[in-house]
Amino acid sequence: MKKACIISVGNELLAGLTVNTNASYLSRELMAMGIPAVSCYTVGDRIDSISRVLSQAAQQADIILITGGLGPTDDDLTRQALARFLQVELEFSEELLSRISDFFKRRDLKMSEKNKVQAYIPAGARAIANNVGTAPGIMAELNDKIFICLPGVPEEMTQMFARSVSPRLKQAGGGQVVLSRKLNCFGTGESVIAEKLGNSMQRNRNPLINCTVSGGVITLHIVATAADRAIAEDMIEKDSQQLRALLGDIVYGRDEQTLAEVIGAKLRKLRKSLAVAESCTGGLIGKLLTDVPGSSDYFKCGWITYSNEVKVRELGVDGALIEKHGSVSKEVAIAMAEGVLARADTDFAIAVTGIAGPGGGTEQKPVGLVYIAVTGPGWKDIQRYIFSHSRGHIRYRTALTALNMLRLKL
Repeated sequence: MKKACIISVGNELLAGLTVNTNASYLSRELMAMGIPAVSCYTVGDRIDSISRVLSQAAQQADIILITGGLGPTDDDLTRQALARFLQVELEFSEELLSRISDFFKRRDLKMSEKNKVQAYIPAGARAIANNVGTAPGIMAELNDKIFICLPGVPEEMTQMFARSVSPRLKQAGGGQVVLSRKLNCFGTGESVIAEKLGNSMQRNRNPLINCTVSGGVITLHIVATAADRAIAEDMIEKDSQQLRALLGDIVYGRDEQTLAEVIGAKLRKLRKSLAVAESCTGGLIGKLLTDVPGSSDYFKCGWITYSNEVKVRELGVDGALIEKHGSVSKEVAIAMAEGVLARADTDFAIAVTGIAGPGGGTEQKPVGLVYIAVTGPGWKDIQRYIFSHSRGHIRYRTALTALNMLRLKL
């Protein structure tokens, strides 16, 4: 199996000024071809640094992809670094200059003298056409290693990779097919899932199962490698069924499905409706629900009742209840949910109240304390949670937890 290394060039990446989306894109595309990326480097705009990393990458991988450093400015040094590593000179190409010049002419723009440097590539290499920018890519070979340089601009890089690089690399992939599927989980911790799965997460198995966590959502990545697509799909399907059997209702969806999408599909199928009342989440639950196209079929309305006065006026919460228990309490959360049902005339209601921070907490009611009430025909569920981290994280985790509580009831 061929292996790849990805090198991302740019001081802006090292400084954290630009998010490196190129590396993640290339990793996914390579994996789909059966060419795993064994390492990724980020390096600044220095010839010696780029050359050194090229040397390291060549020891680890068969295919080395470099993004960035192909522009016309003095700090675009990838072509020079590659030439130094290959121990060849840069050669000027009249054909490349003509293409670059035509790019400007078609747009009624004047080409700068600086752009002429983009017409140089290492001797023996070939250029990769760029139809959306001025920087041609470079493809070179040395000792059975393939070196591919692409612009750092994501729109240019992805287009050039798909059109010119991908077909070449598919030939080098060894004929293997790599497919993946994601199972999305919510409502428990990563360690609990790992314990339930046991040997399924061993590193030497095929399919390989990886685990990532974001915003409380735990995603299991099932990656199968096989001789053809049908075999890989069958392997993934069998593992998916096994994981769902082990995890039960912890799994809420697959691939890019969100909690809001899953809930929406269930409500639409049941022909039921939903409304919400939010305090600490400030409309986030409603936002997540209405992110789903067609959500008007089941989502009727929402209230952002941030102050006690509005809770009383809009939802009919008893002021004495707030006075006795405080606005962040299970009693008030239930009263909010019941007020929603009465006013919106829906089948289900969600209500949340809490302390998102960073201030406002006490020893009895710390920052992160949240009460979530979910009500339906003849039942109500009220839960107390204490979430941590930032204000934004607490709000987001609260919104997802509220949606998950409803999912488990549908």
